[in-house]
Amino acid sequence: MTTPINLNKARKAKARSAKEQAAAENRAKFGRTKVEKSLEQARAEKLARLTDGHRLDGNPDKQG
Repeated sequence: MTTPINLNKARKAKARSAKEQAAAENRAKFGRTKVEKSLEQARAEKLARLTDGHRLDGNPDKQG
């Protein structure tokens, strides 16, 4: 005789595996690696430094 199966556990396990598969697909489609994230952050910081370095104090048209 076989052992009885708890249908609630089987249903939850099936739903859990479906969610895990969807999460894996989303990671592959939308995810970025740590290197990509740090590279993007470094580029943004460099751009901010460059624009702050070229900023003029005051309005040059109204110098008196």
